[in-house]
This record gives sequence, structure tokens and C-alpha cells, in this order.
Amino acid sequence: MNKPEKSLLPDGAKARQVYLSLRDQIADGRLEDGENLPPEQKLAEIYAVSRVTVRRALDALAAAGLIVRRAGSGTTVSTSGKSGKPMAMNLATLMPQLVEMGQSTTARLLSFSYGAAPEFVANALRLDPKEQVQIATRVRSADEIPFSHLTTYVPATIASNYSENDLATTPLFKLLELSGVHIKDAHQSVSATLAGPEVAEALGIAVGSALLSLRRVVRDVNDNGVEFLSGLYRPDMFRLEMPLTRVGEESARHWEPAIGKPSGEQA
Repeated sequence: MNKPEKSLLPDGAKARQVYLSLRDQIADGRLEDGENLPPEQKLAEIYAVSRVTVRRALDALAAAGLIVRRAGSGTTVSTSGKSGKPMAMNLATLMPQLVEMGQSTTARLLSFSYGAAPEFVANALRLDPKEQVQIATRVRSADEIPFSHLTTYVPATIASNYSENDLATTPLFKLLELSGVHIKDAHQSVSATLAGPEVAEALGIAVGSALLSLRRVVRDVNDNGVEFLSGLYRPDMFRLEMPLTRVGEESARHWEPAIGKPSGEQA
């Protein structure tokens, strides 16, 4: 298994910025496997830093297995040896895909407690401010590589039906159903954020790395809030996709999500 990225960060804030920029370009495919990077002097001009700074960033990328540096032939992107493939999730059919993913990946429970819900969670679930919730944080991994940091809040009246051990071994959706919850719908929002120290430590990435941020509020058939999820995902291991279709006539033609079967594809 590759060394955790946090142990490979170059010294110096500017070198880290160059490192993170190039790493993210490699992760999202803007820099492809086999592509040559610009020479050190050109990179120094692009990022307005010294060649020494660029060299530190490239040394870290090489140590992470993302580039190969050869004297006389330049620096080449090299991702073919990386383990783990990013999971592609269709936004239109995300829920069943996440359930399936929970059965094919492993989870490690980081924390488990009961307490008052944070105000933003209580408002989203429409809870009484004094109502207790179960708060659990897990890291989910694929092929032993951590890709998501998940914090869930579940009303204590529901969560009391399963144990800490159950949560460490069984997907939460299954535990909710086994607790007698009849889920009706959910609302999700997706944004971006940066990894703080604790999340970076759990995911084995650099502090300040870009992450996908997904928040989900789940409701039952009586419109009661039964779960609030705050999920952070590594974009090099997890991505969201949305197929679109062109509909309408003439000037009213527009794009709409193409609802279909979960693709389950990995790329």
C-alpha cells in the first residue's frame, strides 16, 4: 500500500501549493498518464516561485508515485501503478448506488457518542433543541484505501435499536430499516471544501486537499427527519456524474437529468 500522502508533503507553503495544484490536476485527469510536465523553469514561471520550490514539489510528487523524473528526458506523469480506482456515482441514481457501495466497501468507526444535536442538524431534522442524537464518525475504504469521512446524526429514539458494533459492521440504511424506519425521501446538497487536520489524518491526505462535501437529510413516511449525513470524499477516489438529455421543442428545448438504472461503473 502507498505511503500516506501527509508524510510526503514538501517543506514550505509555496512548495505545498505547487504540489497540491499538480496533484489535483493529475487526479482529475487534466494531466494524463504519460504526459510530460513543463520544465522546472517554466513551472517556476507559471507558479511565480523559485526553481528550488518547484523541485521540492516535484520530489514529493515522485515520492507519491505520481510522476517519474528521468535525467535528460524530463518529468512524466505516471499513474498506472496507483492502486484503487475512483468510483463514479450517477447523481440521478445516487441513493441505491450508495447502498450498494456500503455493502462492497469496508468502514472503520472513529467515534461514537450520544448528545445534543448541533443547531444546523437539529434544524434540518426538525428536532427539539434538547433532543438527543447518536453521533458517529466513520471512514470508508475501498481496497484498503480510505476515500470518505462520514459523520451521521440519528435521533436517539431510533439509534437505540442498534449497537456501536452494529454500526461498525452494517450499512446505516440497513440498520434504520431493521429499526422499523420506513424511508420516504432525502434531500442532498453537494459542494466542495478543504481537508482539515483531523479529516486529513483519517483519509491519509494532505491538510488543505480539496474534498467533495455531501450533506443528506433523510425523512420517513411521516416526514420525520431520521438521519443527517455529512460526508467528505476524496475526488481522486470518488466522483459524481449526471447524464443529461435534451428535451422540449424548438426554443423551449433544454437539458434535464437522464434518470436511469445505476451504472455502477468504475473508471
